[in-house]
Parts: sequence; C-alpha cells; structure tokens
Amino acid sequence: MIKTGIIGIGRMGRIHLENLCTQLSGVEVLAVMNQGKEGQQFAEKWGVPIITDDADLVIKNPDIDAVIISSSTPFHADYAIAAAKEGKAIFCEKPLDLHLGKVKEALDIIEQHKVPFMLAFNQRFDPHFNEVKEFINSGKLGDLNAVHIISRDPAPPPLHYLQSSGGLFLDMTIHDFDMARHLIGSEVMEVFAKGSSRNYPEIGRIGDIDTGYVWLTFENGVTAMIENCRATNYGYDQRLEVFGTKGMIKTENPLKTTNQYLDAQGVHLSRNQDFFMDRYTSSYLLELKAFFNALVHHMPMPVTGMDGLKAMEIAIAAEKSRLENRPVRLRTQ
Repeated sequence: MIKTGIIGIGRMGRIHLENLCTQLSGVEVLAVMNQGKEGQQFAEKWGVPIITDDADLVIKNPDIDAVIISSSTPFHADYAIAAAKEGKAIFCEKPLDLHLGKVKEALDIIEQHKVPFMLAFNQRFDPHFNEVKEFINSGKLGDLNAVHIISRDPAPPPLHYLQSSGGLFLDMTIHDFDMARHLIGSEVMEVFAKGSSRNYPEIGRIGDIDTGYVWLTFENGVTAMIENCRATNYGYDQRLEVFGTKGMIKTENPLKTTNQYLDAQGVHLSRNQDFFMDRYTSSYLLELKAFFNALVHHMPMPVTGMDGLKAMEIAIAAEKSRLENRPVRLRTQ
C-alpha cells in the first residue's frame, strides 16, 4: 500500500483525489493539504484521515511515501524541493515553475536526492493520442514528415489568471510542445512564432495573445505546426495529424454523443465536448496509474522533469520569436 499525500485541492487536486479513492488499488490517501475550507470539506467527503492547511504536515509525515502537488503554480517548485529533501516520490502538475532558473534549481535538488519525479503532461496518456504514438513506433507511417497540432479552448480564462500565467505559449501551448517532442522523438532546433489578440483586445493590453501559431523544426528534419486559440464558439477543439512517407494518421474531436440526426438539410452531429475536464477524463486517471506503476516496479517515470524543462525552453523561444519577429534557434545537446 503506497501512502500518499496531496497538496492542493483545487480543480486538479479534486480530480486526483477522487481517482485515487475510487479507481486505484494499492494506494491510500493519508493526508491532504489545502488552504481553503471548500477543498478541505471535499477531502472530508472522501474520508481522508489527515486534513490540514500546513504543507509540512504532509511533506514531513514519515508515513507518506508519495506526494501529489496540485497547488497554485508559484508553489510547485518549493513544494517539490521540500518533498525531495524528505525522500518522497513526487507527482507534480505542470509547470514546475514559470521561471527557468527555478525549474533548474528544483530539478537539480530532485536529482541530488534521487527521488522519483513525474511531471503531469496528461495529454500523453490520452488514448487517442497514445494510439498515434503507437502507429509511429510501429513504422506504419514510414519516415515522419510533419506533425500538425490544433488546440483551441472554448473561452479564455479570467484576466487576473492570464496576468500571472506566463503567457499563451507557457500556459497553453506548452502541452503541444511536449506532445510534438513526444511524437517526433527528437529535439527542437528552431522555433518561429506569430500571434495576435484580435479576438480579445484586453488580452493584448496585458501583453499576451489569444491566438498563436508556432513552427518547430526538429533535429531529425521533421517539422511541426501548432495552432492555438483561447476561444471558439463550438466547444473544446483538440486535434492532431501526423504525416509520413507511408501514410497519415489523424485524431478528431470526440463528441458529446455518437448520435447522428439526418434531415433534408443533411447530417447533424453532436457538439464538441465542453473543456479539458471532459476531454481528458481518462488521461488524468491513466497518468496517475502510470506514476504508481513506475513506483511499484521501480521503473523510470514516463514523463520527467527534463521533459518539462525542454517544453519550457521551447515556449520561451516561441515568445522571443513572436516579439522579435524572427526564427529563434535552440541550443541542443
């Protein structure tokens, strides 16, 4: 039985707590930390023995083997550092931090203490995208030529969130940067990005964009095109296409239902799902299963801190490219 503590019972923390209590065997949630009463009451509902507003009571608890960090982003790195020093396995929501120096500091400390660490790029575990990766690995697509990723949210977050989010590329596109690296299996060599705030001028006034386009050139010659937008009028839009010398595979949006209505005007399908909470329900569970499976079997974590660092470096280069209107080359190792 792996005894686990959760730090932060907001939107993601609630998903993880419920999954741990209902979907995973061999795991016990021993303690939960949350500053607000609402999150604490949610933990009470699931019968968590220790509920506190002090993170140290989770991190320093000698009975806890693993810590899940789903607090506000500015606290991720500090909690991860503290947990590493206590010898805990760590599952952390992305990003580890919004500042590259802080991320490197945290990863160095985690490495020094040799604790298992997994960053929560949940989209890697989506069954649709995972099948695309399997097609690539099987060789059915031949040599890869290009990847095209589309990611559009149904509506932008509040301005107060955007002001501290790190910008579109660090907050939203970073998932797509990780997915491109994951699918292509190479490192990004050059980034070129464009963006605008035509849809929401107020987002532009805080120095951010609501729509972005990024071209990535990889060391192995494959290119990736990523499209992002903060808002649609048709729901959550998550698609990708991989084109190779032997064929192409693409992922369309799963709809709310599979029903089709036919009339004189044609065939009418259901609407897109509302947001990531609906679209990625299974991936949130599967990423936790992967984390605990790696712990039990002493396997490498399927998503590492270095994956997060690489995606962050791409995001920073994309913002630099947008602001300077030029391609930006990345230093590769």
